[in-house]
Amino acid sequence: MPTSNDKLAARYSRRTASSMFLAAVGSLLLPRRTAIAESSASPLRPFRVNVPQAKIDDIREQVRDARWPDRLDADDWRYGTNWDYMKDLAKYWVEKFDWRKAEANLNRYPQFLAHVGDYDIQFYYAKGRGPKPMPLILTHGWPGSVFEFLEAIGPLSDPASYGGSADDAFDVIVPSLPGYGFSSKHFGKPIGAVSTAALWHTLMTQVLGYAKYGAQGGDIGYQVTTQLAHAYPESLIGIHLNNIGEYLPLPGANERTAEERAWFKDAGAEWSVEGAYYDEQRTRPQTVAFALADNPLGAAAWLVEKLKLWSDSKDRSEPVFTMDQVLTDVMIYLVTDSITSSIWWYRGFDDDPAAKGRVTVPIGVTYLPGEMLSFKPPRSILKRNFNLVYFAELKKGGHFAFWEQPAAMADEMRQFFRPLRA
Repeated sequence: MPTSNDKLAARYSRRTASSMFLAAVGSLLLPRRTAIAESSASPLRPFRVNVPQAKIDDIREQVRDARWPDRLDADDWRYGTNWDYMKDLAKYWVEKFDWRKAEANLNRYPQFLAHVGDYDIQFYYAKGRGPKPMPLILTHGWPGSVFEFLEAIGPLSDPASYGGSADDAFDVIVPSLPGYGFSSKHFGKPIGAVSTAALWHTLMTQVLGYAKYGAQGGDIGYQVTTQLAHAYPESLIGIHLNNIGEYLPLPGANERTAEERAWFKDAGAEWSVEGAYYDEQRTRPQTVAFALADNPLGAAAWLVEKLKLWSDSKDRSEPVFTMDQVLTDVMIYLVTDSITSSIWWYRGFDDDPAAKGRVTVPIGVTYLPGEMLSFKPPRSILKRNFNLVYFAELKKGGHFAFWEQPAAMADEMRQFFRPLRA
């Protein structure tokens, strides 16, 4: 029987082998030391997800050998991540989850790397099938990834094959945020929405050659997309948001309508329960990094709680997503060792502060019923701050809009951008 020292030696041997992964993708996970510069961009390099087996085996063994915390007696998620669900997830992870199948799914659409400013940015790039496809960049958030948008890429780029009109086709660009997934990491200090927007604008205009483009985002994607509109309004056809986050100027207490006062009260009460993760990641990101960097089970629990509580999940114990979907998203963080650098992004809210003020670019907003109140201010507040030309509310879905309702959100993109294409 192997001793604990034998297991430890084998584990670190696998980790040494998995370092080949970094070389295989051009060291894209390693930080670069030069300053961000919009003018610095490289040609596209084809990319495919191809993780060394040693890395997958190491993660699986860490999950198998994990020490479990004591269990609080609850059949729901009132105390955080549900213990019983995590036990089932870990069993499925070790015994049934097939990363290679997930990897093949991630490789369904063309992917590329481009060196933009200070970063190697990984992104999906699906050219539209239609007479005049419109370029559209989609930005994910935390704890999501580019995987959120995968099922919407087809309907957006090739609408005629999904019952729509070819006139509504988009060139679809879906990048991984800096420090997330297969994009390279920050160096030394966090990056925020302003710097990311500069990278995205360079990617769209200098690397891909578009004079004008549309943008969509939610969660962190909301921040990046609104900063694009602030900084580069002449290049934006329009922007679409599926939730509204921080840095939206809000009316003072004496200026609020009755509806706005009710929203402030209810949203504040909700955020007092849901916002603890945000305060920790924003104020003490390095502390969280120590807890999660070498702990696949802990990292999964940290992510899974939000996948459950923020999605439109009616079941008391199960997230709306399948275990395969959950684990695909979690593994993107783990195989790239990006769980910690994804958290650094939250400090970027302070270290790379966003611009404020009214956005003049045409804006569409779609709310989903399972979204947190904190991210759904009343339309009166939206109209004060945005050039709001489109507003809709879906009947299903939550915080992860494109992941939960890909067909409906693809249709929202068509409806919002259709009159702006000319």
